[in-house]
Amino acid sequence: MSTVVATVAMTLAASIVAIPPASALDEEGPGNCKTQDDPSWSGWSNHEQVGEALAQIEQTSGGRVDVEVVGHSSQGRPLWAARVGTGDRVLMVTSAIHGNERTGTEALLAILKDLGSGGDAQTRQMLEDITLVAMPMVNPDGGELNRRINVLSWADTVAAFPQLQGAPEAWYHSVRGDGIDLPGYDLNRDFNPDLDYVPQAADLPGEDTDAGFFLAPESRAIRDVYVDLRQEKGAVDAYIDLHHMGPCDRLTGGSQDGDLITFSLDYPPLGVQDGAAYKAEWPALDQDKSRRYALSVYNGLIEKYGAQSPLAAVGRYFHPDTREYAGQGRSAFALNGTGTVLFEVRGQQDDLGQKQKGMFVNSVRTGIESLMTGLATGSVDTLDGDDFFGLPDYGWDTTAD
Repeated sequence: MSTVVATVAMTLAASIVAIPPASALDEEGPGNCKTQDDPSWSGWSNHEQVGEALAQIEQTSGGRVDVEVVGHSSQGRPLWAARVGTGDRVLMVTSAIHGNERTGTEALLAILKDLGSGGDAQTRQMLEDITLVAMPMVNPDGGELNRRINVLSWADTVAAFPQLQGAPEAWYHSVRGDGIDLPGYDLNRDFNPDLDYVPQAADLPGEDTDAGFFLAPESRAIRDVYVDLRQEKGAVDAYIDLHHMGPCDRLTGGSQDGDLITFSLDYPPLGVQDGAAYKAEWPALDQDKSRRYALSVYNGLIEKYGAQSPLAAVGRYFHPDTREYAGQGRSAFALNGTGTVLFEVRGQQDDLGQKQKGMFVNSVRTGIESLMTGLATGSVDTLDGDDFFGLPDYGWDTTAD
């Protein structure tokens, strides 16, 4: 075993498997959301370490876990998809599409490690029922810079798509990001429900409510993995996109009213009346299914940790009826019939340092595994999606007098 692999393995064992002691949770629980002036990166896997960890997981799994390079970032870094299980129900999960949002990366590595090596009956049954495809770091260029967007100039975009010569830049392209003078895209706006879409000058620059244009290689790689799975398995049942949000939001309502949220959940933001404007062209859209899947995540956390645990301090993400982002991957895939769920972990990975890392990673891991269990057993199909609206929010769901 190489030094890098050993280091990653020890890091995962220490920070993913172990839940912080109660004293650590109390210290950082309801009363503290202070961010660090000098953020720490120790213990968070970088791109090289993720590759080393995936290679080790694949090697020790005895053929269970298959890791493939499915594309490359704008700067040439490999993009990996790790596959485990042979079941008919397919779950695809992406993490770190915003480069500085990486709790999900650690959670996915831990899940893959256990599914690859577990010999218990429950694991074996899960592998028969579920096919999990995980892409643990889909924006490595942004990740190496600790920023949200990737690294890709408009000139290089036009070089890749000469038909865009003279067109205005896409609205979600920026000349700099997070204080760094390098251009790039918000990759989570670069998706289109037309999975065969080719960028056209007449469609640019677009608006924030529009579908995206598949301009970046990272979003195209995610799209290609999704398309290949659909062609092979007939459908991708579920898609989870793992993100981070602000560091200081507190739950409103529920048994942990006033406590800091651990992470929030959402279904696709497709405008008024559950995306009514899209249903004629995209009849496979099923918003209730996405809400059922999100509810299954919540129920699994409550069942494992209890309603008062900070690991289960989960609510609904900001989602007024008019919120509309057709260019997000979860929206594009939902319009193709997949149930999609957003996780938004509180704080960026470098905001709050190491003390809360174990708590957040374990919560995200349990959330993913809860949906896997729901898909495997079919329990997710019997839930009432409207119950999702009964989950606590964090102060935004107000009604005027």
